[in-house]
Amino acid sequence: MFVFQTQGDRSVELDERIKQVQDGNLDAFAVIVRLHERTIRAWLVSRCPPGGDADEVAQKTFVQAFKRIDDYEIGTDFRAWLFTIARYQLMAECTRLQRLADYQSRYAPLALSRELERRATSSSQAQDQLLGFLRSCLKEMGEKPQQLLNWRYTEELPLAEIAELTNRSVGAIKKHLFKLRKSLHDCIQRKQASEAVR
Repeated sequence: MFVFQTQGDRSVELDERIKQVQDGNLDAFAVIVRLHERTIRAWLVSRCPPGGDADEVAQKTFVQAFKRIDDYEIGTDFRAWLFTIARYQLMAECTRLQRLADYQSRYAPLALSRELERRATSSSQAQDQLLGFLRSCLKEMGEKPQQLLNWRYTEELPLAEIAELTNRSVGAIKKHLFKLRKSLHDCIQRKQASEAVR
């Protein structure tokens, strides 16, 4: 347990530990991590988006702090410096999650399209039945949802263009397409279950 003496707003012992780290003492950095990890982790957990790994971001924060410890100016606010690094690491995690979501949103329609093509060329009765269920479910959706699905998956229009055509945001179009895909999936599942009961 380390008790820090304060001098004004800063900790004398913390500054000494940081100076030791800057001089090459790795054990001193372990003490610094122990002193700040709870606060950093709590802050990250409260701000990390769903799917993000706050522990991983915290670890990256301390790794970056160690790599950049020579940039820290003794006597300034170490905690603010550390939180700035944490904020940038959290921004990087959010960017990573956004890229992953974008990749998945582009991949899912392609996989669906390929699967539909595969099923369409298959001569098996089960595949023909599923394709029939899909056509039936599409008809039940109505004209506007069909148009939106057609623009995106048949004509392969970019989301931005669809958003412009419908006078909506790209985010709203993504959400709507997700709901339509889920609705189609649920509809096909219901029809399959109904057919199995007969």
